[in-house]
Amino acid sequence: MMLQTHEQIYVGINGFGRIGRLVLRAALSHPEVSVKLINNPSTTPEYAAYLFKYDSTHGRYAGSVSYDETSITVTPPPTDEGSRVSQKIIFTREREPENIPWQSQGVDYVIDATGIFKELESAARHQNVRRIIVTAPSNTAPMYVYGVNHNQYDPKKDFVVSNASCTTNCLAPLMKCLDDNFTIEDALMTTVHATTASQKTVDGTSSGGKDWRGGRSCQGNIIPSSTGAAKAVTKILPNLNGKITGMSIRVPTINISLIDLTFRTRRDTSYEEIINTLEHHANTDLKGILGVTHEALVSSDFISDPRSSIVDSLAGIELNKNFFKICSWYDNEFGYSSRVVDLLMHIARTDVELKGSSA
Repeated sequence: MMLQTHEQIYVGINGFGRIGRLVLRAALSHPEVSVKLINNPSTTPEYAAYLFKYDSTHGRYAGSVSYDETSITVTPPPTDEGSRVSQKIIFTREREPENIPWQSQGVDYVIDATGIFKELESAARHQNVRRIIVTAPSNTAPMYVYGVNHNQYDPKKDFVVSNASCTTNCLAPLMKCLDDNFTIEDALMTTVHATTASQKTVDGTSSGGKDWRGGRSCQGNIIPSSTGAAKAVTKILPNLNGKITGMSIRVPTINISLIDLTFRTRRDTSYEEIINTLEHHANTDLKGILGVTHEALVSSDFISDPRSSIVDSLAGIELNKNFFKICSWYDNEFGYSSRVVDLLMHIARTDVELKGSSA
């Protein structure tokens, strides 16, 4: 998605973990996005450059990466249009949001990828910036899923927004398409979810001591867990409130997750019609967000896929004219990070339009 303006978008990233680093990768593919500052208390510029350049899941970064005592410099790989301009990104190590010098680098938009400052009050501690986008579900900030409800963003009141979760970004486009075309009566969702950084490599105590299974080793175990993705979808699509719930099954894979969605429709239909309808949306209004594959693929085939949700047409079931199961793949790291950048660009474009209309 290209921003329909000549203005650069000046961005800062707080938190340079899995999502923060992949947000940077996604942002670097858009020349109109300029990342000016990264803040991460626990890493030096040298270590941050190393972690960005070498990724066990997504492979070595195709461009060049260097560093000095106060910054990292990234040169994106050349495209068909020629070489790309290097970005020198100042690196800071502040623990408190209010101490991060965003203003010194002209940052307008902060992407908070820490998973800590996700509520309105805590995220608003970032000072002297135009907007904050949180890469986690929030109980207090409005949640926007690009391609589903991002047009509800209100530049007059939304200072902090949430990009919801990776699973919500996979589920919401599906549910919107299905409900708009067939009317969902009720649905159950299970996400077969890859390992994340919050899990234990060996048995230990779970965070807070409540989810005992969550403290067990992620290596060699299948772990039932909870997820807030279905509930989040009802906030994004309120007409589905009371019609969907779900759970998570954590599995010992490094990346790529799968939504297993079972649902009843009000309108009589067929599995073939459902797949054709989803494919239509994947080629039109949800192009680049929703996908449909007719190949016999497995999870690793979707690593670094930028789409939010890729329906597997060979993995669904039709019981009768109202009862179906569909499965949809998603890269819970890069697909999600790509939507963070899409949401950022939509917000920036909307802000520019508002500024122009009030000039």
